[in-house]
Amino acid sequence: MKTISLGLIGFGTIGTGVVKLLQESIELIRKRLGANIILKKIADLDITTPRQVTVENSLITIDANDILDDHEISIVIELIGGYEPARSFILEAIRRKKHVVTANKALLATYGNEIFKAAEENGIDIGFEASVGGIIPIIKTLKESLVANRIKSIFGIINGTSNYILSKMTDEGKSFESVLKEAQKLGFAEADPTFDIEGVDTAHKLAIILSLAYGKKVKLEDIHREGITGISQRDIEFARELGYRIKLLAIATQREDYIEARIHPTMIPLNHLLANVNGNFNAFHVVGDAAGSVFLYGQGAGMMPTASAVVGDIVDISRNVLMGISGRVPARSIREYVINDIELMSFNDIVTNYYFRFAALDRPGVLSRIAGILGENNISIAAVIQKGRQKAGTVPIVMTTHKSKENDVQKAIREIDRMEIIHGKTVVIRIEDEKL
Repeated sequence: MKTISLGLIGFGTIGTGVVKLLQESIELIRKRLGANIILKKIADLDITTPRQVTVENSLITIDANDILDDHEISIVIELIGGYEPARSFILEAIRRKKHVVTANKALLATYGNEIFKAAEENGIDIGFEASVGGIIPIIKTLKESLVANRIKSIFGIINGTSNYILSKMTDEGKSFESVLKEAQKLGFAEADPTFDIEGVDTAHKLAIILSLAYGKKVKLEDIHREGITGISQRDIEFARELGYRIKLLAIATQREDYIEARIHPTMIPLNHLLANVNGNFNAFHVVGDAAGSVFLYGQGAGMMPTASAVVGDIVDISRNVLMGISGRVPARSIREYVINDIELMSFNDIVTNYYFRFAALDRPGVLSRIAGILGENNISIAAVIQKGRQKAGTVPIVMTTHKSKENDVQKAIREIDRMEIIHGKTVVIRIEDEKL
């Protein structure tokens, strides 16, 4: 029976999970693969901290070159995260004709064009299922299962930290600040949660998804991004009253020759499948022109779910190694030499529905003045909710709109916020509801 040797760079949480799964599933993998997989070397700068697995000291090194220089190692697993030295390690592994498995979404979103091109030029396979959605097989689905489909749209909940926070705020009535602290104590949020709560992590993942769904390159900075820090308990309550739930969504939609790509808090109907994805779970709602709606759901992070996706890539590539082939499935579903740049639609040109919450003085004619400015900017009101007087004599006025253009909305809100009867900035949340 043939043997395939692996080298692991990065022995942190996910790396530990990979080692654990390889140890526990060695017989299962051998039967399904028809070959042995052995972990020949593990490289990490920290070789003293106890892990949840036991490995022989002879396997451990602090020098990644011990893996890159080993001619017997066929597959390099990069799990150190970040940009450097991860990028250099991956490119060097590719140069030395070693296949690569990684979970590094930030690296692929930023340097993917360079890495994928190098892999194709060198006849190397690169697996990155774990980089987006944890255990959810969204990458394999887009690259293989839906290869004959024109992807009409993708809506995704792809950051477990933000989804956990919004779920707790909605279901338990807690404040953003208190739930964030709770998430940090449980390990769902980092000490510095900026990447999660400001949508940066989601943008990294969406950039990868865009290149798979539409077979083109995308610049990370071109994706419109908003986080969840502005979501208040009051808006969650109004959303519920209107029949919605607020989620941080990654949205990609085909618009003729353009792709609409955006990340922001979104109100979706309570009966939508995505509205019921709670806690730290992730999900994707994909619509293909032939397949119709496809829904994928599962753990988007965590040691063992992510390790499962990594090992799945290892086995996929090992099957190719056994057959003496590579590049059977292009890394981004289309050959790199024919891939083009994606021209993203300007965010100002998107058309959707909107939720507005104004803090207005309790005076006659206020509602008509607000409605007048909206009307002058081609914004049609769908519903209005007005509550009783709050502090400083203001009342919350909530409106939802029919389909409106982002540029018109921003122009109208700037004008409304300059009115002496409006206190503070108007809250704007986009709505995705086919019935509006």
